[in-house]
Amino acid sequence: MLVSLVVTVIGPDRPGLVSLISDRGKAFGASWAESRMASLAGQFAGIVHFSVPSESAAALANGLRELAATGLNVLIAESTGAPSGTNSRLLELELVGQDRPGIVRDISRALADSGISIEELHTQVVSGAWSAEQLFEVKALLRVPQTLATEDLRRTLETLANEMMVDITLDESVRVPL
Repeated sequence: MLVSLVVTVIGPDRPGLVSLISDRGKAFGASWAESRMASLAGQFAGIVHFSVPSESAAALANGLRELAATGLNVLIAESTGAPSGTNSRLLELELVGQDRPGIVRDISRALADSGISIEELHTQVVSGAWSAEQLFEVKALLRVPQTLATEDLRRTLETLANEMMVDITLDESVRVPL
């Protein structure tokens, strides 16, 4: 039987970190199922989903925890499977607006109140092309209940967009990953 280990790794960015993590997985017969990684403010931040034989899961977890000696913080969660998406669908959300505190809080609260889960979230602050003002950009992959009509969600988000003075678009033709 296979076990899923979801591993979060964070620490000072340097060459070879992905190789270091993948070497640990291979040493214990784990398959690298999926991952998300980035360098943020000089820190490496990564999430890896390993699929590993159940008899090797504890040893892999211990091997990954040993990476703390290299300056990495490692957090491991064991999972027995992914939640079913049969009663939901995926939509992409994009938001652009003048940067200000609270944008993620406001949009995530509205989504949660509608029973929507955020599968992926990518944000960044960029300089506006014409004005050079700081713009906040959001790209999110949303898991939306089948019972929530896209037009109802669109109206909710348009109301929020007007209050926040941002542009929000929804796209039903999802291209995974973002």
